[in-house]
Amino acid sequence: MNRWILVSRTALLLLFGLAVTSGHVYAQARSAASTKPRARDLGVPFDGTPGALNAITDVAGVTVGETTLISGSGKLVVGQGPVRTGVTAVLPRGKDSMNNPVFAGWFSQNGNGEMTGTTWVEESGFLEGPVMITNTHSVGVVRDAVIQWRVSHGQPDPTSYWWSLPVVAETWDGWLNDINGFHVKPEHVFQAIDSASGGAVPEGNVGGGTGMVCNEFKGGTGTSSRKLAAKDGGYTVGVLVQCNYGARPNLRVAGVPVGKEIPQNAAYADTSFASMDRGSIIVVVATDAPLVGHQLKRLARRVTLGLGRDGSISGNGSGDIFIAFSTANSGAAAADHVVDLKMLPNDKMDGLFAATVQATEEAIINAMVAAETMTGIDDHKVIALPHERLREVLKKYNRLNP
Repeated sequence: MNRWILVSRTALLLLFGLAVTSGHVYAQARSAASTKPRARDLGVPFDGTPGALNAITDVAGVTVGETTLISGSGKLVVGQGPVRTGVTAVLPRGKDSMNNPVFAGWFSQNGNGEMTGTTWVEESGFLEGPVMITNTHSVGVVRDAVIQWRVSHGQPDPTSYWWSLPVVAETWDGWLNDINGFHVKPEHVFQAIDSASGGAVPEGNVGGGTGMVCNEFKGGTGTSSRKLAAKDGGYTVGVLVQCNYGARPNLRVAGVPVGKEIPQNAAYADTSFASMDRGSIIVVVATDAPLVGHQLKRLARRVTLGLGRDGSISGNGSGDIFIAFSTANSGAAAADHVVDLKMLPNDKMDGLFAATVQATEEAIINAMVAAETMTGIDDHKVIALPHERLREVLKKYNRLNP
């Protein structure tokens, strides 16, 4: 079943109330998010118990929106395409995210990348507004568009003094996308924010993950969650990734050297940099556990262990940057009175650490399983992780779930 619906400019005006200035936009209905198998459906074994959706939106209040841009084919003409890119928005408290900041912490495992606004996250301990993810050369326009969205929505009153430091992260899609054509426009950012909702989250070639490559298979957007047992507080941890990292030989799935077992048709195979570990990954961690800033930084650090389970070495050319936030303690950023907070003791955090590692591991594989083979600029082709071949390899190593 085709997951994608090609929407013209006129249709977009009707569907989303947007004015799209150029190109085509592929809009994906939320119901399509469940029409294709995910990693567990293929028999990939994972540790831990997922939430009902196995998505970051299992954390109550968190919403996700995306704009996906796909148009053109053949030879690269800078400014015209082919276009394979987009924008993803993660709103910690839905539409209330702008006025009700959440405690947050961030961590850079390897800094060959960008996540704006993080110096104030580090200093203040709060995340104000959404986390946006796009391609490397669109960070600026996305950042400015978030501020423009806030001004247009009067959050706060634009006639008074205020300022904003949006959090915008990136990974590089220049192997498939006309990255120097600057195809992401403010209206695409507005759509991602305005369309954000709960429920199932589309994965694979969507949003900011549209043109990404992971372990030299097609990468993109993926998500997963974990529900802690009642004895550990019953909290939920959700993870969303935009994965664009890694070399094929390093890929491991459920401990199995899948990359070495499926070496064929690796992206970049005929290039001078074929043997390099390259690319990046952005990871957003959400939880409803009552954590404060320094504890959330600890949670963000655990993402690296989930990456390690999938074989990442965080190579020199990789931007591995993570942010974690908590939806607990609503109103904690109030400026006019002393606030009473709840905080989970550090000694009670082990379950959250494990959940973060497990959900990160699965979210990456979900992204690769959902992604579809894509051909981009100059007919560069990146194949999807072949489902049946993956099952055969897992069975060979006695790791396939029935």
